[in-house]
Amino acid sequence: MLAGKRIVLGVTGSIAAYKAVEISRRLVDAGAHVVPVMTEGAERFLGSTTLSALASEPVKTRLWDDPDTPIPHTKIGQGADLILVAPATARLIAAYRMGLSTDLLTNVLLATRAPVVICPAMHAEMWEHPSVVDNIVTLGQRGVHIVEPESGRLAGGDIGAGRLASAGSIVAAVERLLSHGDMTGMRVLISAGGTREPIDAVRVIANRSSGKQGYALAAEAVARGASVTLVSTVALAPPAGVNVERVETAAEMQQAIDQVAADTDVIVMAAAVADFRPITATDRKLSKRDGVPEITLEPTADILAGLGSRKPAGQILVGFAAETDDLEANAQRKLELKRLDLIVANDVGAPNTGFGHDTNAVTLFAPGAAPFEVPLADKRTIAVAVFDRIIAIRNDTHRT
Repeated sequence: MLAGKRIVLGVTGSIAAYKAVEISRRLVDAGAHVVPVMTEGAERFLGSTTLSALASEPVKTRLWDDPDTPIPHTKIGQGADLILVAPATARLIAAYRMGLSTDLLTNVLLATRAPVVICPAMHAEMWEHPSVVDNIVTLGQRGVHIVEPESGRLAGGDIGAGRLASAGSIVAAVERLLSHGDMTGMRVLISAGGTREPIDAVRVIANRSSGKQGYALAAEAVARGASVTLVSTVALAPPAGVNVERVETAAEMQQAIDQVAADTDVIVMAAAVADFRPITATDRKLSKRDGVPEITLEPTADILAGLGSRKPAGQILVGFAAETDDLEANAQRKLELKRLDLIVANDVGAPNTGFGHDTNAVTLFAPGAAPFEVPLADKRTIAVAVFDRIIAIRNDTHRT
């Protein structure tokens, strides 16, 4: 999403300036070219050497004496795909609102037509001050994108609103702005993780699913502009902007999905739902003293098949098939029986693929289309391929 994008990262004089290092690292890792600009105040909190080492080029701090150009205050802003200020102090926000050029960063902000993202960080009293509130409202009305601060522990030990948003939230906001937005306005439902079916008070029937692929899918969908609900059995930190519904069993997952499925444009069932559960489960721990228990199983509801049987017109339904044998035959059979628009199949016995890994390799099957192989890659790259195919299917459906 950010590959090849030129992002100016402005850093101002806040105690949160150290977090700009992590933001820069994430942007660079995502393929962006990061141009760091620090104010004089920022240099009191963060050494320019650190940020220069992790950004794409050395930190810029001055209006003059730049050997690359005699006019850095215009060149930097004119060449940017996006300007990100994180953290942004009350002083920077006020100067930007008034159009006051006091240093290199404010000059860059005034000399650009690129999107601007401001991430405020300050004490709660400052964040709530009427003048700051008014400045933020005015900038928002002018089209500046504000990533509002979080509540939490602030410098000095007090608690309140004003803490710089997390690096993940900030990078996600940048991704949304720079994405092609081909899912803007779409409602997407994604399931993730493996269900756990109780045997007794401490034991469950489960599987090896980590939920990582489902979370990567959620991050990709929200970055493309979708409104995303993630029904999850795992405790991973959710992608910024994603609504998460926590569940544990197959029955709880079915209930959560059924509540919103009918009003959803795309459903991606990435979760590994248990096929069987104990008929009875005790609320006490079974003891070895009582001997080996006999556990009688019954099938769980096939959530995916149920969704396929009552799928509304225009909805895209996607399933996952984790296989160890006859991958193509099994995937094609599930595609037809469950009335899916797409199935994502992977060989979980192959090295570095499937459950628990950060990488995956999949084959995409759709009715009437040749199989499409996605070679071993990180799970976000897999998510990109899946949603590229979903959008192609949706576009073909709308044309017909």
